[in-house]
Amino acid sequence: MEERLQKLIAAAGLASRRKAEELILAGEVTVNGQVVRELGTKADPTRDHIKVRGKLINPLLEKREKIYVLLNKPRGVLTSLHDPEGRPLVTDLIPPSLGRLYPVGRLDFNTEGLLILTNDGELANYITSARNRIGKVYEVKVKGKPPEDAIEFLRRGLKLDDGARTAPAEIRRLAETKTNTWYEVVLYEGKNQQIRRMFDKIGHSVVKLRRVAIGPIRDEKLAPGEWRFLTPKELELLRRQKAPARSPTLSRRSRGRN
Repeated sequence: MEERLQKLIAAAGLASRRKAEELILAGEVTVNGQVVRELGTKADPTRDHIKVRGKLINPLLEKREKIYVLLNKPRGVLTSLHDPEGRPLVTDLIPPSLGRLYPVGRLDFNTEGLLILTNDGELANYITSARNRIGKVYEVKVKGKPPEDAIEFLRRGLKLDDGARTAPAEIRRLAETKTNTWYEVVLYEGKNQQIRRMFDKIGHSVVKLRRVAIGPIRDEKLAPGEWRFLTPKELELLRRQKAPARSPTLSRRSRGRN
């Protein structure tokens, strides 16, 4: 993931951030062989070669302690590092002592559920890349009872109002009441507010939306707003994708919601 150069230089232990800014302004920092003088410049140490006074700092950055946090994002919290409107951020829910962590992917402001935060750009890219087919599993409550042919239309992929086309999705009905229906939706490649826009397309708007799994990572005991570290076993499963993404039943947390 991209970070500001002065932050990367400081993280490598070469200088304070203020001193790093002076090095950038003096033209003593290069990215992929090009001198950088703009303080807002960002780079990704997993793909860019960053040098300070001719010294490659990537090996120093690789030695940084990697942190992996699993957060159950509540509704009404923004998946972002900054917000000019002053809304609550996911980073407000984890201790500042963990350092700068970045959310892997996004959850809408009014969507709850599991979110990984990390300083490991390589793993973040691995999870979000569509070619690795790491399924993100959602439980979706929609108004009414959509007909099966409409759901099949969503499964195949469709063109959204802005012209973007969705990739095929796995959709399975979980439960229904007199007025609503629950579905499990698995996405391997997501677009902004995709699930809400998909169901709007067939005239059955989303009432509740919750992400319950990221590949093999699940935790029904993690309450909204709570977080924990991912275990070494979970990281191994995530990287190897040995666990199925789908679940056989509606999670206990969602059962009974009308």
